[in-house]
This record gives sequence, C-alpha cells and structure tokens, in this order.
Amino acid sequence: MNLLQDVITYVRRIVKTPSPAVLSDNLICDYINRFWLMDMDARVQLYDFRTKYQFQTIPNVCDYNMPLYNVQTSSLQASITPFPVYQGFMTPAYVNGIQIPFYNYRDPFWKLWPNYVQPLQPVAIGDGSTKNFSFSLPYFPAIPGHLDMSGIIAATTIYTATTDPIFANDFTNYLVNGTINIPTTSFYPGVYITYTNANGSNTTISDSGVFLQNGTGGDLYGLLIQPGNAPYGNLPLSSGATPNVYSTSINTVNYATGQVNVQFPNAPISGSEIQVQSYFFEQGIPRAILYWDNCLTIRPPPNTQYLIELDAYLTPAAFLATSQAIPFAYMAEYIARGAARKILSDTGDLEQFQFYEPLFREQETLVWKRSQRIFTATRTGTIFSDLQGPQSSLTNIGQGAT
Repeated sequence: MNLLQDVITYVRRIVKTPSPAVLSDNLICDYINRFWLMDMDARVQLYDFRTKYQFQTIPNVCDYNMPLYNVQTSSLQASITPFPVYQGFMTPAYVNGIQIPFYNYRDPFWKLWPNYVQPLQPVAIGDGSTKNFSFSLPYFPAIPGHLDMSGIIAATTIYTATTDPIFANDFTNYLVNGTINIPTTSFYPGVYITYTNANGSNTTISDSGVFLQNGTGGDLYGLLIQPGNAPYGNLPLSSGATPNVYSTSINTVNYATGQVNVQFPNAPISGSEIQVQSYFFEQGIPRAILYWDNCLTIRPPPNTQYLIELDAYLTPAAFLATSQAIPFAYMAEYIARGAARKILSDTGDLEQFQFYEPLFREQETLVWKRSQRIFTATRTGTIFSDLQGPQSSLTNIGQGAT
C-alpha cells in the first residue's frame, strides 16, 4: 500500500484536479508537507508522537541545542531545510537513570545554579608592539561558549549535516566578505579577553562556541573571534598576512587547562592590562536541567559522559519518497484533507472550502480520539495514588492507613 500516492490521489479528488498538468504531484507534496510539518503538530498533540529523547554529554559542555533533521530532498520536490526533530521537552528528566529537576523558566534555575564570573584578572601587560600572547585563565576548566540553534541552521548553508556542536579547523567555509556568515546574535561566548588600544577604545576577543576539529589530548579547544555588530559582524582572527589561522598553538582557548594562545588584531598599548573573564563551575554529575530557547542547559558541567533522558513530542518527518510515507496509516485521510484545505484556501475556492471543512474537522476528531483514550485512561496523580514510594513512620506514606 503506497500511502503517499493514496494521499495525493485523495487530495486530487477533493480539489477536483485529476490532471498533473493542472496541479503537479510536486506542488501537492509541498502542501502535504506544510500541513504535516507546520500545522498538524500545533493543532493536536498526539500520543503517538510522544517519545523519549536521549543523548550523551560531552565533558565540560553544558549547552545542547534541540536536534535538527538533516536537509531532506526527494525527486518530487526541492530540499526541505532543517527543522527541529522535537516539538519540545518535558519532565521527567534523568541523568544515568537518576531523576533530576527540570526547569523551563530561567529565574528559578539561575538562582540555584548561577553563572559565576570571577572578578577581572590581568593576565598580561601590553608593550605597544607585541600582538602574540600566551597566558592561562585564572579559573579553569572554563565553561565553553555556545552557538545556538539559529547559528547551527545558518551553518547548514555550507554543510548539509546539522551537527551540534560544530567542530571545524577554521571559519574559511563560513566567510562572506571577510566576516563570519553566522548571525552574531547566535553566539554566546563563555570567555572574554579585553585590552585598551592607543586611541582609548577597547578590543574584545571571545570564544565562539565552535570547537577545533584537530584538537589534541582529548581537550576541547574553542576558536577565538573578534565580536562585531549585528547581523554578520563577527571576525575571524588572523596571523599576520594569513587570515583565519587556528591551531592548538594560536587563536584558541583550551577549556580544560585554561591555556590561551592568541594573536590580537592590534597591539595593546604599553602598560595596558590584558583582562580575561570566563564562566567557571566545578564539574560533576549533572543535577538540574534548564530548557530555554530550544537549548538544554545542565548544571554542573559534566566531568565525563552521562546519559540524559527526557520526555518529548516528536515533530513528524517530511513526506518525501513513497517508501518514506506517514508512519501511521490511520491519519492518511486527515492529512489529505488538511493539505486540500490549504490548497482550496490559497486558490480562493471558498465554496468548496466551506463544504469540506466539517469533514476535515471530523477527521481531526477521529485522529485525536486515539490519543484521548490513552490520556483519559490515566488517573490524575495524588499523594495517595502511588503507594510504592519510600515509607516513613512519621507520615505513613507508602504504608496506608493504620
């Protein structure tokens, strides 16, 4: 049974265009995908799409973007750009099987797990001519910078694989007119280096949330940049006449050891203190998770790999090839009517739209009924509904009435 072709055929019957010359399969698939990806999951939260998201932490990395589907293509239509794999995350949350608190508001999370920035610390003194400096962060291991999901999506204009975080040897593939072609608003630095110029202005260098591909010793090396104005003003660092130079000995920060090797774009004035700031938190097993801005932040930073597990609602994948049709056949007519509904509204056929609207609503109710049966079968929890918890002689919780 070819579900995709069945859906296309049923859409043609509803909109009364049997000929592909009038309405191509390619265009119908576009409407199907727009309803399937953008409308359906917002209209009904189906139990069939409730799932578990799990991933392994990277030592010292505490910010993890919501994963994205890879760019998808088919013979029927153009490629579909990346979009989130999940609609959102929710409790319960586990680390190595141990349940931990889950937050989706920043205020209570940061009250318990504040980002501590130590006072400004001079690490070197300028002499008016030297640009190359090597020094160590006052506190380490330092929390790395972060590139948010919008930055990851922008990076897929170069690479079709949506990897997070990004590991690269430099920013060559991301440069347009000498600036990094990733929005400046997507960078959240964790390390800042500042100094005074001869004209009294400041130069600021920061890490980027992009890590060195050819790092050594198992440590994370962050690529340093010079922050600039929005929308695309961040600059890569260079070494003399050679632009965009990064290696384990220049223009990187080793988060584990705190070692910074950098060539500044201009020399700090003589006697000027070179200041550094960085986020520091003692590493250990994660004890709390914050979900904010499509990003999972864990505290404390992991000192090794840990298995993170959360409940999530899956975003349905695209209708692409006929062998990759919808996973649940009972929704085929609902999707067909949803796609046809968008076509009728776009073509201005209001009479047909109004005629088929009750039938579309009926299918939506039938699709939702399956999930409704499961949701309503679960009793609302109370302090008396679960008698399997720890026993206490003071509260009698778990022992029943005596």
